Amino acid sequence: MALITCEFFSETLTLTVPITVILPERRVMEQGADADGKCPVLYLLHGFSDDQSMWVRQTSIERYAANKGIAVVMPEVGHSFYNDMVYGNRYWTFITKELPEVVQTYFPLSGKREANFVAGLSMGGYGAFKWALRCPERFAAAASLSGVLDIGSRVDRADAEDPISTAFKLAFGEGDISTENDILYLVTEVDKSEGPKPILFQACGTEDGLYADNIQFKETCDKTHMDLTTHFGPGGHDWGYWDEQIQHVLEWLPIPSLS
Repeated sequence: MALITCEFFSETLTLTVPITVILPERRVMEQGADADGKCPVLYLLHGFSDDQSMWVRQTSIERYAANKGIAVVMPEVGHSFYNDMVYGNRYWTFITKELPEVVQTYFPLSGKREANFVAGLSMGGYGAFKWALRCPERFAAAASLSGVLDIGSRVDRADAEDPISTAFKLAFGEGDISTENDILYLVTEVDKSEGPKPILFQACGTEDGLYADNIQFKETCDKTHMDLTTHFGPGGHDWGYWDEQIQHVLEWLPIPSLS
């Protein structure tokens, strides 16, 4: 595997940003590459208290991905909740438009829907489902680990003394959450559409403070025809749980078979 930390100037954010990228060994990459020599890619999103390096620092994602023939791209978005912030920078535009173009220029990564996936934890779980459900033509699959999936109720319960609540206000403003940022709304809209629909993976520990959010999402999804795989069981909001669950995600992903 190759582990690369790359810094580049973002035209969208007007600042230099870091990304961490894992690339398969040349032999594995060549086996899993498509006819254009491009390999599948997983965009892996960080949580509220983290940065783009934490997946590598706190889990064995590099080792788990080694024989999958898949690249992993980990961007940095601060406390933005993967949104074009009301009071802040345009991180949604950055990750959905600029980031894929940049990494596909720098690295041999496929742009084909069937070879593109997104996953994340906590705030990143929200970001992963939001990205896949707002751009279903881009991703074959998306996974949320301990995701903040009922974002509307979280904004409603915002506490001025809570730093996460302050971040909500900066990201989304002080009014009602817009439908384009509401995962519960988005999943029902994608279900009703005639376009492509990503398959979804959802995991959350029963001791996690976000467990109720995740049950709400499952109950909403159960009323649709969306393909949802769930992993609920003992676990908290911690890296031990996420290290275990990302292994399940990699096994579940419909990664194109190695030739």
